[in-house]
Amino acid sequence: MRLRSLPALLSAAALSTALLPVTLLAQGTHQWTESSASDWEKGSPRGLAIGDDGTLSPGFDIDTVAQLEAADVWAAANDSHGNAYVATGSPAQVVRIAPDGKKTVLFTTKDVSVQSLSLGPDGALYVATLPSAKVFRLDLAPASAARPLDESTATVVFDAATTEARPKYIWSMQWDATGRLYLATGAPAVIYRITGPALHGTAGTRPEVFFTSDEPHLRSMLFVPGGDLLAGSDGTGLVYRIQPDGKGTVLFEAQKREITALALGPQAQLYVAAVGEKGRLAGLPPLPAGGGAAPSASITVTVVQPGSTQSVNNNTTVPDGSELYLIPHDSAQAPRRLWAAHDDVIYGLRPTPDGLLVATGNRGRVYRLQDNGTFQDVAHAGAGEVIGFVDAPDHSVYLPAANNGKLLRMHLTAAPSPFLLSDVFDATMPSMWGRAEITAQGGPETYTFETRTGNIDNPARGWTEWQPFHPADATLGQPTGRFAQWRLTLKPGARIQQVVLNYLPANASPEIDEILVAPGTRVNAAAMQPGFPPQTTLTFASQGGNAVNLDNNSVATPLSAFKDKSSITVRWAAHDDNGDDLRFSVYYQGAEDTTWHLLKDKLTDRYLSFDAALLPDGPYRLRVVATDAPSHPAGASLEAERVSELFLVDTATPQVTALAAQRAGAMLHVTAAATDGRVPIARAEYSLDAGAWQYIEPVGRVSDAPREQYDFLIPLPAAGASGPHSLTLRAFDRNDNVGSAKVTAP
Repeated sequence: MRLRSLPALLSAAALSTALLPVTLLAQGTHQWTESSASDWEKGSPRGLAIGDDGTLSPGFDIDTVAQLEAADVWAAANDSHGNAYVATGSPAQVVRIAPDGKKTVLFTTKDVSVQSLSLGPDGALYVATLPSAKVFRLDLAPASAARPLDESTATVVFDAATTEARPKYIWSMQWDATGRLYLATGAPAVIYRITGPALHGTAGTRPEVFFTSDEPHLRSMLFVPGGDLLAGSDGTGLVYRIQPDGKGTVLFEAQKREITALALGPQAQLYVAAVGEKGRLAGLPPLPAGGGAAPSASITVTVVQPGSTQSVNNNTTVPDGSELYLIPHDSAQAPRRLWAAHDDVIYGLRPTPDGLLVATGNRGRVYRLQDNGTFQDVAHAGAGEVIGFVDAPDHSVYLPAANNGKLLRMHLTAAPSPFLLSDVFDATMPSMWGRAEITAQGGPETYTFETRTGNIDNPARGWTEWQPFHPADATLGQPTGRFAQWRLTLKPGARIQQVVLNYLPANASPEIDEILVAPGTRVNAAAMQPGFPPQTTLTFASQGGNAVNLDNNSVATPLSAFKDKSSITVRWAAHDDNGDDLRFSVYYQGAEDTTWHLLKDKLTDRYLSFDAALLPDGPYRLRVVATDAPSHPAGASLEAERVSELFLVDTATPQVTALAAQRAGAMLHVTAAATDGRVPIARAEYSLDAGAWQYIEPVGRVSDAPREQYDFLIPLPAAGASGPHSLTLRAFDRNDNVGSAKVTAP
């Protein structure tokens, strides 16, 4: 391939100051535009709220309270002294985190995990473990313990093994107004109530069965004004309303399988989070658990009942999306689906005066929803699963982070310096960078904007320094570069709708990828209507012979054509990395010639059919030249060319000579010769008395020479043995040219 360009003239003064390459620029100014939530989330937001309409505004800051040695944090609680408590898995512990950050292990167990925590009205911490389904009471006074408690030293207030149902999971713990503890369990689904002496582990006391369900699990609970208990199930996605006497009715059935969270809004509206498709219940996989007589020993617990999304603590699969429902307090209004998320699993809900906060898993996002269905992505936790919300000091909330082993804190006041670091943009080739256009309510005083550029996709390797930009600036002030990135920092009250960077890529030469020459074919675009049967297709070798409809500009599409001995078709595949419009010229040259001759120019189609009679018989090559001149001013265009393989123009017909036919009893003895001036004879056949054509072989049987001899016998039909007989013999060369001769035999 040969490239041709007309470089711009550089002055001697310019050459003396810098040795820079001359760059031809692509057609017109391009824009890198980001304006939607999906655009912003390709980058790295910090402290930003990303609205569903694409608006950026200050969000919430998240910081790390503690990094735990455990792999998972499944629950958290806090006390009035500013201490935080976390329940972990791998290893299964309860860890206290003091206000100064000091960590103390209060409890350790050989179970898989500590699944949930609850600080009781008596000041003790209640701890539920999995899969033994026990609840332990930890006395938090004195403030520090000499050594952690374990199963043998902590007070047991509930042991599923001692109950008739023997559930395997404890999913939620709730306290009623009188100080009684309720446990929502699974496999099977039972709610137990623990009162008075049992909360202190008094011997002989037993938990009370408060409510049972035919669902596999009861996953979440919430007390509402009046003393009724709401419970969400896993199985068919039911929300029960249970009266203080234990009688329950179904309040709501979700379209999803599992109710993961319940919350009551300021107008007594109920929010219900649900996940998972119904009918996809499966046995839980085995749960690995440490234990045994020696530290290296282990056991495996296999649970066969249908399982919950969280039944296996290391489950990170999206269970067919999440949905959030709103059930109005006014019974005259029907429940409605408020929000649906395909990639997020809802684990926790927390109403606030400014909207409902939603903790999600898989991407560690925190959303804020309004009752009209609008929402914002207000914080990125940087963890796989944000399990829920726990009130924390200084107008903040704790976020237990599973799959990350962290306790995070989210501040519920607007972040002081929220920013968005964009993704790295690839302009595909070195580009001149013009101005930035930032659409912001409140104008440029509500944000700061910086850019940097480079010629490798890693900003840490040889990029420019950050350069501030103001809308009054003429350009970004950045040198030519292929890659770019920006950083947008918001000030209080800022609302950003769009960021646009203008750039002008260097011009790339067109490329001709492939050429196909097909003698004996013609493309007739006017005849290519639906239902018109093509006789052949012109398919590039790279296409593998798949015939599909005509698309002149696609290399992946065979070109429908018709057989026509008087025509030649050439087809080519070409592209331009700038997306420029291309124009083509086709030239021909004989095999022994040194000059290219124009066949056709100013073509926009990527094929050309022409009469074979334009070229005398002989071997030829075609040259296709592509130019991007339609997309550029004079002197700024680029060209590329490609030459075809050698092909043969052969329109001459073979000559059939010395045809003779003599009777030989009941047979005709036929002799003949076939000659072609350029290519071997491919085959021959005869017709007797206008009958069907019959293939014959030459003397020597192999037909591979420009001259072939024929000597053969034809059986005569009994009815015509006395006849004269008309015999026609025709011969084909390798290019399907045909010549014939006739003879009358006695």
